[in-house]
Amino acid sequence: MEDIKTDVVILGAGSGGLSVAAGAAQMGAHVTLLEPGEMGGDCLNYGCVPSKALIAAASVAHSAFRSDDFGISTGAPQVDYAAVMDHVKRAQATIAPHDSQERFEKMGVCVIREAGRFVSDDEIQTDRYRIKTRRIVIATGSRPLVPPIDGLEDVPYLTNETLWDLRERPEHLLIIGGGPIGIEMAQAHRRLGCAVTVIEGSRALGKDDPEFAALLLDRLRAEGIEIVEGAQAKSARHADGRVVLETDDGKSFEGSHLLVAVGRKANTEALDLDRAGIATTRSGVQVDERLRTTNRRVFAIGDAAGGLQFTHVAGYHAGIVVRQVALGLPAKAKTDHLPWTTYTRPELAHVGLTEKEAREKHGDSLRVVRLDFDQNDRAVTEGETEGMIKVMVVRGRPVGASIVGAQAGDLIALWSLAIANGLRMSQISSMVAPYPTLAEINKRVAGAYYTPTLFENDTVKRLVRLVQRRLP
Repeated sequence: MEDIKTDVVILGAGSGGLSVAAGAAQMGAHVTLLEPGEMGGDCLNYGCVPSKALIAAASVAHSAFRSDDFGISTGAPQVDYAAVMDHVKRAQATIAPHDSQERFEKMGVCVIREAGRFVSDDEIQTDRYRIKTRRIVIATGSRPLVPPIDGLEDVPYLTNETLWDLRERPEHLLIIGGGPIGIEMAQAHRRLGCAVTVIEGSRALGKDDPEFAALLLDRLRAEGIEIVEGAQAKSARHADGRVVLETDDGKSFEGSHLLVAVGRKANTEALDLDRAGIATTRSGVQVDERLRTTNRRVFAIGDAAGGLQFTHVAGYHAGIVVRQVALGLPAKAKTDHLPWTTYTRPELAHVGLTEKEAREKHGDSLRVVRLDFDQNDRAVTEGETEGMIKVMVVRGRPVGASIVGAQAGDLIALWSLAIANGLRMSQISSMVAPYPTLAEINKRVAGAYYTPTLFENDTVKRLVRLVQRRLP
């Protein structure tokens, strides 16, 4: 076994691990990166990239059904599911070089394609190496959570890791789980010509604003997706080439394929964390506000840290950790400005406090302003008027925002910026957005915050009349 000494060891070459490796190496640290699987992690290989490529293909297919609204007649789209999956693979192949071993080795990173485990508080061991290091970053990501459903182990089910191997279009896709992954895949497959049934034990899109989630779910049901809420999957069986699911309320659902999308579980079991004095929680590695574990030499980021499970959160965590492991400067991670988006059509996005959370925290100090998408000229011209924006404001500063509508994921970024930097609504309303763009929605809803003060205030009107009489 070969001994290695280095400054930083990173466990996992997903989005967060790669960002730490690139930042620390380019600043001059000696970095060793361990990855037993595919470079790029879940995002490139099983998550963000393939799912958004599939959603894009589904949107093209769906546009044929809307063409009459624009005065264009087309026939029903002919979906070649295998060719759609080829499009997914091409998107992955195009992005893969950015995450490749070769690219990171050119930066000076020592890339070892083996799994690592702790053997002491500052040593990692692989099959061939024992590595002593100053700092360690756990960036091992997560995997699909498989619930304890009777008979499921005997059913050929799919997860987000195996879905992309399909070459034939599912005739009827059953989905267990009504969170973002389940809902995104439900709409994409429905638009590609599949029958789809979603079975959710609680409330679909339960982490989002209920009002906005309901608007989106109504849209999905209108597209022909069956969404069953409050029904816990109890048992599964395979009969005559079909999958049969039974729920705790006695109902039965039958389909050709089954996708399990009930959440994710942090990859920490194989790390021997106890040998390094690292504590865990039910959701991942225990970390403090600096993302340090109970072993102060070791940090955990992204899904492994047990918080919000999004690629952009892992990237944000990476920036916090690079400052500490490369420069020795303290840095703290915040969560109030971290947005998330469900990439359906319309999209559903949120940042900061929900309306319910804001009311509980701020009481009468809260003001909620909203604007419908049908008030935006670009939305009208594009035929994308379904949706609205809602901003929670306390003493002139936004503390949360929810958007359901076209390009909600892009529009929410402004509110993340505002919350992160403590901007006031007046600063948002003073920006100039190109006309006509959806970006005007953000400006107009900020302006709507001042409507009662400026345009519905008798004192202001009396003042203006007085000024007008005195003007030359």
